[in-house]
Amino acid sequence: MERIKLKMFRNNLENFPQFELPEGYTIRMFRQGDEHNWAKVETAAGEFKDTDEALKRFNKEFGSNIEEMKYRCLFIENKSGEVIGTTTAWFGHLEGIGENLGRIHFVAIKPEYQGKKLSKPLLSTALNKMIELGHEQVYLTTQTTSYPAINMYLSYGFEPYDTEGQDQKGWMMMEEVLDRKLDI
Repeated sequence: MERIKLKMFRNNLENFPQFELPEGYTIRMFRQGDEHNWAKVETAAGEFKDTDEALKRFNKEFGSNIEEMKYRCLFIENKSGEVIGTTTAWFGHLEGIGENLGRIHFVAIKPEYQGKKLSKPLLSTALNKMIELGHEQVYLTTQTTSYPAINMYLSYGFEPYDTEGQDQKGWMMMEEVLDRKLDI
């Protein structure tokens, strides 16, 4: 499948699904040194070719706001305390909407833990964190190759965001792959 970048937007943080983690898993916040756990999870999930590349991206995205990570970056741990998933309730700018929006950033679960009902509790927790941090709207970026995640985001009330029609091909592909009519 062709990899096309896509954006999604949710214009409020009301009435989104709430899911609890299965037994044996916990969610915790970022602690000093967790950039290495973040890099391992993101690399395992295929976002980066190796942890060095992931750490460079971590530093570019979050390095100047490392204190914010303690309030915004979430990790899922298994019962052994191993970090197996992450996302960040970050902030950013979406053209046509404005500044200081909430941003769901870098959602990842290690492949051996995918399909274990962990993504929805992680997303629910991140959106609750957005409310706690004062955000009223939220967006995310994704790609067509992450169509299972796109389907989940749609079920959470995120909508395709394409102000200039640049992403039409990708969203049409998603309609077909997901067998779901999208408001494009």
